[in-house]
Amino acid sequence: MAVTVTTLLDIAKANGSDAAVGLIEEVLTFAPEVQMGSARTIKGLGYKTLVRTNLPTAAFRNANEGTALVKSTYENRVVECYRLNPQWEADKSVADAYEDGAQAWIALEAEGIMRGAFIQLSSQFYYGTGTGGDTKGFPGLLAAYDSTNMVVDAAGTTDNVASSVWGVKWGPKDVQWVYGQNGDLTVTDLSVVRVTDSNSNPYSAYRQELLAYPGLQVGNIKGIGRIKKLTTDSGKGLTDSLLSDLYSKFAVGYRPDMWLMNRRSLDQLRNSRTATNPTGAPAPIPTDSLGIPIIVTDGITSTETLAL
Repeated sequence: MAVTVTTLLDIAKANGSDAAVGLIEEVLTFAPEVQMGSARTIKGLGYKTLVRTNLPTAAFRNANEGTALVKSTYENRVVECYRLNPQWEADKSVADAYEDGAQAWIALEAEGIMRGAFIQLSSQFYYGTGTGGDTKGFPGLLAAYDSTNMVVDAAGTTDNVASSVWGVKWGPKDVQWVYGQNGDLTVTDLSVVRVTDSNSNPYSAYRQELLAYPGLQVGNIKGIGRIKKLTTDSGKGLTDSLLSDLYSKFAVGYRPDMWLMNRRSLDQLRNSRTATNPTGAPAPIPTDSLGIPIIVTDGITSTETLAL
């Protein structure tokens, strides 16, 4: 990867939260945006940041002439962190009877719950508080990117089967995760609690939860690009040509660190490539385009509306 960044896993390790480290290592492969994305911690739950929206234009001048003062265009944005709080319970009698022991059963349950939570965090990264995200979470890329100048329209026409591909530049001045409360990632000690079933009948269960405070900062709206309206319509899937069109939207010398896409878009890209091997076998699964790594994620859906 062209960029070296601090990630969520690094933060968890630095905080000495061994229980959180173990869970995060298990589930981050299902949320690559979280695993590979730049991250920082803040003391509280939010702060104001300046976002550059336009670069100034320099001017030449003749001798004994001046030029007008120029400056970048900025806007203030508030970056906020939100509570991510997956909790899990396991019937004590079931866990105790598990062949490999109660701890193994609880770890199995915790891994599944955490996997779902991090896939949700992955979806939040793109969709924010809209469809596909959680209204109680942070705004995502859809609310932050330059939807006029940093977008390529694949021109699909069938609604509710669309998808997107994103080019993202990571870093403190571009896109990065923000974790509040000094990066607190707390997995509680295991406890035994009284719970009730659907008929309000009580039983004992093991209980555990994780609490984190994730948010998203976009420091430069030119550091994100999107291909939209990729559908199942003929000729409206992902191609290298579309990726090249999106790449051309980025400033010279400024390139995304990765293409983020789902499995359907990856397969469309593979099908668009012509095999050149002697056997005539299909083209291999793509791992990059234009020298930029392709990262496959479950966070991007194939059910976006055309209006998105």
